[in-house]
Amino acid sequence: MRSDGPGSVGPGRVGPGRAGAGGGEPADATDPALGTVRPGQPTPGSPGRVGPGAREGLADPDGAGRRQRHEVWMRRALEVAVTGPASAGPGDDEGGPDDIPVGAVLYGPDGAELAIGRNERELTGDPTAHAEVLALRRAAERLGRWRLDGCTLVVTLEPCTMCAGALVLARVSTVVFGAWEPKTGAAGSLWDVLRDRRLNHRPEVYGGVLEPESAAVLRAFFR
Repeated sequence: MRSDGPGSVGPGRVGPGRAGAGGGEPADATDPALGTVRPGQPTPGSPGRVGPGAREGLADPDGAGRRQRHEVWMRRALEVAVTGPASAGPGDDEGGPDDIPVGAVLYGPDGAELAIGRNERELTGDPTAHAEVLALRRAAERLGRWRLDGCTLVVTLEPCTMCAGALVLARVSTVVFGAWEPKTGAAGSLWDVLRDRRLNHRPEVYGGVLEPESAAVLRAFFR
């Protein structure tokens, strides 16, 4: 997994100011929860994976273009997180006022937007209504199939174990996330479900994309 920076979230998914689970450097003096992997260092036991602070493309000739694309897509996910699906796309419900602002966008192999999702647990009373799961459901319904081979899921917060498992089962090819989640993150912070070699599918994972912007949205919510 390649990464750009650390991040965090709130209750149920880590609130600002709580101590991180790992030994990394804090992103700033006000939020010690940020920073679970030492910047630029390989993650122990996972050759080739690097912690927050590393830049995409250092050993990849296509990395610069990929990074730019990921940032554009992440800005779209941030838009969904902040405004809610109702104002970001037709036919979707807006998250409730107490829903943690996490946004997800699923892109097809050709880069076309297939579906969006925003946390809707408070709105619907559904404990599984995380942004990633909703985006997967909507994309599968639109395409008429559960396999999402070649697709990229972009989400503003590191996926939890449930969402990481769903991404593996949906056969999503690439996962891009913004803020790191040191308490419940399952893409390298606390667990690494997405890259578990015991599973029959392992997507490419890029973490910390527009991390400061993603973390800022969460801090504003819990302020």
